[in-house]
Amino acid sequence: MRVGNTEIRFLGGWAGCLTMIVLSVLLSIVLTVVINLIFQP
Repeated sequence: MRVGNTEIRFLGGWAGCLTMIVLSVLLSIVLTVVINLIFQP
């Protein structure tokens, strides 16, 4: 994963992939909950 000119290396191999997937899923869930709380009728 590259951010600008710096290379960010998470855990190599499967652990890194799984970590990124879990983080994305958690972020989506958190965002959905926050949006629902903000835009409640």
